[in-house]
Amino acid sequence: MPTFTPFHRDLTFLAPLSETRAARLVRFLAEDEPSTVLDVGCGWAELLLRVLEAAPGARGLGLDLDEQSLAYARERAAARGLSERATFEARDACEVTGTFGAVTCIGASQIWATTQDDDRPMDYIAALTALRGLLPRGGRLVYGEGIWSAPPTPAATAPLAGRDDEFVAMGNLVQMAEANGLAVVAAQEADLDEWDAFESGFTAGHARWLAEHEPDHPDADEVRALTARQHTSYFDGYRGILGLAYLQLVAV
Repeated sequence: MPTFTPFHRDLTFLAPLSETRAARLVRFLAEDEPSTVLDVGCGWAELLLRVLEAAPGARGLGLDLDEQSLAYARERAAARGLSERATFEARDACEVTGTFGAVTCIGASQIWATTQDDDRPMDYIAALTALRGLLPRGGRLVYGEGIWSAPPTPAATAPLAGRDDEFVAMGNLVQMAEANGLAVVAAQEADLDEWDAFESGFTAGHARWLAEHEPDHPDADEVRALTARQHTSYFDGYRGILGLAYLQLVAV
């Protein structure tokens, strides 16, 4: 299997998230000056590090199972003088106990799935219930998860789980949050510019690999096919249909 450059070379966040939206989320999480911040599925933890910079009295815990991303997160924390306040652990968020003043969970709801079937509908309620349990009353949560922006089509669902009920619409997600001890301060959705930037960054390593290797390299056909499948899945499939909701929530 070809080795590509890590995603963090081409993406600031491992999500369709612009600088403008990220700044808004950071302000929301930091403005109450939390003493502790948890980032579930933190990746290389750019969002967590920005929250710690905005809340200088806070300590942060980033959880992810990708050791390479965590190693880079530690490097970035050290470079920004945050090593003493930022801890990164490769462990399951289901094992976390206690409460945190602020929590962020973007694209990681599968952690609390009640079944390991990859083709299941998204278990938003299990995730929201678990996340609410990590917050004291008044604690803040940024919850980002996939939704349907438009009615799903066969072309959109085929490269995903292949089912129309994999995700829900924004309104349904808002109702789930409100029914699970969370008040909705703001509900927004990633726009197409954010999605296009994310998808471009996701496959940029493929283009770089092709530029660095001869066209007749033994792995070249595999890389070209991988890139073509991803482009077809997105541009001819779920672009504008699969969305990502960002909910700013307060525990009540």
